[in-house]
Amino acid sequence: MEWHKHIYSNSEILSGRPIVRGTRLSVEFILGLFANGWTEAEVLENYPRLTSEDVRAIFAFAAEIAAEQRVYQITS
Repeated sequence: MEWHKHIYSNSEILSGRPIVRGTRLSVEFILGLFANGWTEAEVLENYPRLTSEDVRAIFAFAAEIAAEQRVYQITS
């Protein structure tokens, strides 16, 4: 999925947080809705400017970011 066509950031919008192009909806906000149990149908119904492709782009973006993270175990 070519998420770059759907997700971008602008330092003047939401302090530069990644947003869905053409909206002021942050990736973080939409992922939070899913984390709270919303379905794709509910998200699209409540935010009609979003498309299914936008939702897929959000998950593709999140997957890429997660893949770049390193987690280190800290023992005491």
